[in-house]
Amino acid sequence: MSQYTETITVHIQLTTYGDALIYGDSSMNYSISGQILKQRLFAWHEASFYGTDLEIQHIQGTDIILLPSEQVIPFLTERKLLEHIEWIWDEDNAPWLRLIPLLAHCIEAKAYVPSFTAFQTGKLQWIWDAEVLEATAARETLEALEGLESGKRFESIEAAELALLDSLEKDASEGLAAAFSAAVFQRWYDTEAEAADLRREYPILFAQNRQAATGLDARAWLIAIGWKADTAPFRPLLQLLEPELEDDDPSWQLKLVLQDKQDPVLLVSVQLADDGHASGSWPDAWTTHVRERSAGWLERLTAILPAGQRTGSRDDVLDRPLSDEAAWQFLTTDSHRLLEGGWQVLLPAWWEAATRKKPKLRAKVRPGEGGGERAKGSSLFGLDSIVQFDWRVAIGDADLSESEFAELVARNERLVRFRGQWIALDPALLAQIRRAMAGIDSTQGLSFQDILQLHLLGNADEAESDATGEQPEDAARFRLEVELNGHLLKLISQLGRQSEWPALDVPDGLQAELRTYQQDGYAWLAFLRRFGLGACLADDMGLGKTVQFIAYLLHLQDIAAETSVRSSSLLICPTSVLGNWQKELSRFAPSLKVMLHYGSKRDQGDLFREEVEQADVILTSFATATLDQELLQSITWDSVCLDEAQNIKNAQTKQSSAVRSFPARHRIALTGTPIENRLSELWSIYDFINPGYLGSARSFSNRFINAIEKEHNEQRTIDLQKLVQPFMLRRKKKDPAIQLDLPEKNEMKTYIHLTSEQGALYDQIVKELMERMQKLEGIERKGAILSALTQLKQLCDHPALLTKEAVPDATASSYSQPDFEAVISRSSKLERILAMVKELREEGERCLIFTQYIGMGRMLQQVLAQELQEPVLYLNGSTSKTARDRMIDQFQSHTLPPDEQPSVFILSLKAGGVGLNLTAANHVFHFDRWWNPAVENQATDRAYRMGQTKDVQVHKFISLGTLEERIDEMLESKQQLSDQIISSTEGWITELSTDALKELFTLRRDWA
Repeated sequence: MSQYTETITVHIQLTTYGDALIYGDSSMNYSISGQILKQRLFAWHEASFYGTDLEIQHIQGTDIILLPSEQVIPFLTERKLLEHIEWIWDEDNAPWLRLIPLLAHCIEAKAYVPSFTAFQTGKLQWIWDAEVLEATAARETLEALEGLESGKRFESIEAAELALLDSLEKDASEGLAAAFSAAVFQRWYDTEAEAADLRREYPILFAQNRQAATGLDARAWLIAIGWKADTAPFRPLLQLLEPELEDDDPSWQLKLVLQDKQDPVLLVSVQLADDGHASGSWPDAWTTHVRERSAGWLERLTAILPAGQRTGSRDDVLDRPLSDEAAWQFLTTDSHRLLEGGWQVLLPAWWEAATRKKPKLRAKVRPGEGGGERAKGSSLFGLDSIVQFDWRVAIGDADLSESEFAELVARNERLVRFRGQWIALDPALLAQIRRAMAGIDSTQGLSFQDILQLHLLGNADEAESDATGEQPEDAARFRLEVELNGHLLKLISQLGRQSEWPALDVPDGLQAELRTYQQDGYAWLAFLRRFGLGACLADDMGLGKTVQFIAYLLHLQDIAAETSVRSSSLLICPTSVLGNWQKELSRFAPSLKVMLHYGSKRDQGDLFREEVEQADVILTSFATATLDQELLQSITWDSVCLDEAQNIKNAQTKQSSAVRSFPARHRIALTGTPIENRLSELWSIYDFINPGYLGSARSFSNRFINAIEKEHNEQRTIDLQKLVQPFMLRRKKKDPAIQLDLPEKNEMKTYIHLTSEQGALYDQIVKELMERMQKLEGIERKGAILSALTQLKQLCDHPALLTKEAVPDATASSYSQPDFEAVISRSSKLERILAMVKELREEGERCLIFTQYIGMGRMLQQVLAQELQEPVLYLNGSTSKTARDRMIDQFQSHTLPPDEQPSVFILSLKAGGVGLNLTAANHVFHFDRWWNPAVENQATDRAYRMGQTKDVQVHKFISLGTLEERIDEMLESKQQLSDQIISSTEGWITELSTDALKELFTLRRDWA
C-alpha cells in the first residue's frame, strides 16, 4: 500500500519582480482549487500565517496562488510540507529550483553584494557572491552543482552558476535575482534600525550622484564603496593646496596624491596623462597596484566634477592654478561630490574649523552704558531703555570691526587672508549678516529687552535644528550675540543668581518676622523694581506671598518719605480675598494707608483721585477694575500688583485687557499657579509684568506653544525657560531650604467678604432678632438667640443653607453649567475654597475640609467633584463604619490610579474631628469656625500627627464683619471673657444683654 493519500503536482513560475505564481494538479489529472492547494501546501508555513495571508488570483480558468518574493527562497528551501501527500515539483516548469539551496546558503552566510548594474539605474538590489563563501561550503556547493548538471565539471562555483543561469529564460533569471534580493532584505534589513545601520555604514549606496560609478567595473566599485577590502598599500586622495604667501601670483592648486595606509603622513604626488597613465616617485611595491587602478582615476574624476569646470582633459582637473572662486567651489561643493563618489579629499587644516565654528554677529555694548544709579528706588532704565553698541563680526578666529568687515566684503572674494589667517566669506552668509545689521540701526541703539534676550538665547553653542537634526533652510547660518560691558554683565548675572541679589533690610514698619526665603523674595521684588523689570512671585500656597508683597509696599513708603514724592500702588485681587488683604495689611503694615475701591458706593472721578493722593495702597477686585478701567487708566501707579494673577490667564477677556492698560512704574504678579493648563497662560501673565517681552500672542504661539505643546521640542523648552527664569521666583514647600525653615504646623486665617445677598440676609436676621429680644424672656429668649446664631453661621457659609434651596445635580439631565456657576458665585467662601483646592491639587497635594453643617458638606462635595472631575469623599454622622473605613483607606492610598485617587476629604467636625489618621493630607481647611479652639485643634490633628512627613498648612475661613470675626477676635485676645467660658460652650452668648448681643451680632459696615 502507498503511504500517501494523495499526489499533487506543483507548477511554479517567477515574475520579473521575484513573486512566485503557483498552481497544482491532483493525481486524477485535474486542477485543484487554489483554496485547497493553499491549505495543503502551506499548512506548516508560519511566515504566511499558514497560507492565510496569501492571495489567490483566477487567471484563464486556473486558480493561481501568489507567494511574495521575500518568502520564495526560504519556503522552497525548507519545504516543510504535509507528509501524507506526495508532492511532485515540475522541474521542466521551474529549472531554477535547483539553484535554491545555493542561494539560501548565500543568504545565511551573508555571501551577497550590492548589484552594480542596479546601482547604475538608481536601485539598491542584492546579488549572490560566491567568492566569499567559506572553502568547505564552496566545495560542497560545487559538487552539488556538478551533480545537477549531469556530471559536468566546473572550474568554479561562478562558472557553475553562469551555466545554470544561461539555461534560464530572461524573465526567470530576473525573477530569481529579485527573489534573492527580497529575501536578503527580509532576513538582514527588515527593521528600521538595521536599515539605518546600512545607510550609515555604506552611505555611497544611497548617494544621489550615480556618476560615482563612472569608469569602474563591478569589483572596483565594490572596493570604492567600501564593501570589499582594497588590497593596495595606498589610497588615492585629492589635495587642495592654498597659495604660498611669498608667491607673486598666489593661486590655489588641486593635486592627486597617494597616501600610505600604514603611514598616513607619507603623501606621494601623482601626475596623470590624458590616457590615464600615472607617473611619480612611489615605492616599488606600489607599482603593480598603481598600474591596475590609475587608468580609471581620470575618467572617474571628470565624471564627478561638475560640467563646465572640466572638458575631460587632465589639465582641466589637476595641477592647474585655481581661482578664488574655483577653490571656493571645490571646498563647498565639489569635495562633497567626491566623497559621495568614494574619493577621499585632503583640505587645508583651517577649513574644518571654519565650517564647524558658526560665524557670529556681535553687538558690543559700549563702556559706561547701563552704569550709574539714580535716586534710591527710581528705575534705572527698564526693558524699553536704549543701550548704545558697536558691531563686531567674528568669522573663524578673526574678530572684525564693522569697518574691517565692510572692507573685506568690498573685495568680493570668497577666500581672503586677514591678519595671517584665511577667512571664508560665504556670499549667502554675508548677505544674511548685512540684512541683520541693516535691521538694527547701531546709531539708534538696542533696547535693554533686546540685549537681555540676545544674552539669554544668543550664546548657545548649538544652532537650533528641527526634529531631524537638520538646519532649516531659512534659518540664520550665523549667531547673533551681545557682548556686555561690566555694568550690564553684573546686572544680568544678578538676575539669574539668587546668591548675587543685593541684600535689603526689612522695613521697620513691618509687624512680622520674615523667614529667610521671604526676605529673599521681598529683596528680589525691590531689586527688579530698581531696573524697571516686572516680577512674578510664584511661591507655593502657604509660603507667604502676601507678607513679602506687604514688605515691598513698606519699602516704597520708605522711599517716598526720603524723596518726598508721594506714591500710590494699585492691588487687584479676586473679590473673595479683598477682606483677607484688608486684614493682612492692617495686621502687618498698620502704617500703610489703605483705600478700598469696591461696591456701589465707591468713589469716582476727582473724588477718587483725591483719595488716591492720600493713600499708599488702593485695593480693588478684578471685576471692579474692569468696570472702572477708564478711571484707573487715568493714574500712573507706582506699582500695580495682581494677586491670584491666573485670573488673567485668558488674554482675550475684557478683564485681562483692562489690567494690562493701567500705567505703572512697576508691575508684579502673585500666583501659585503661573501655568494651569496651557503656555498661553504664562504669556498672558508675562505680557502684564513685562509688556512685549515674549512678543505678541501670535509670535509666541508660533515660536513656543506649537513647538513645545505639540512637537515637544526640547530646545524651545530650554529657550523659554531661559527667558522666563529671570522674572519668576518660584519656591516649593518641598524644596529642602524651604522645608527646613517652615514650622511644623503653619496656621493662617483667610478673611472673606460676604456677597451682597449674604449681607442683606445677615442684616435681616439680626434686625428680626433684636425686635424679638424686646418681647421674649427666659427659655424662649435663649432659644431665639441660638436659632439666630445658627442661621448667621450657615449664612456665612452659603445662603442656600438658609433658604433650603437644592444645589444643581451635575449628573441630572437638566443640569446646567451656568446654574452651577451661579451657586458658586453666591458665596465668597465657596469661591475661595474652590480656587485654593485647585491650586494645591495642581501641586499634587491633598486636603481635609471640616464643616459643621451636613448641607454645606454635600454642597462642597458636589461643587468640588464637578470642578475637579475626580471623586470627593464626604464623611458625616450618618456614614456607616464600613463606608467610613473604605473612605479612609481610599484617601490614604498611594497606589490607586489617578482617576480613582481622591485629593479632597470633606468631614463633619463632630464625626471626623477625632479618632482618624489622615496623614495623606497636608492642608486642613476649617470652612466654618467652632467655638472651642480645642475642637478645631483636634480636627487639625487628623493630618498633623505621627506619620505625617510634610508641613501641615491650616486655613481658617472667617467672614469679615460678621459674628465669625468677633468670636475670632475674642479667642485671639482673650479679653472681656475668660478662655474657659468661651471655649466651653455657646451658651454664654444667650446670657448677654440685648445691647451686648447687638454689638456682637451686628454686621460691621466697614467690611460689608
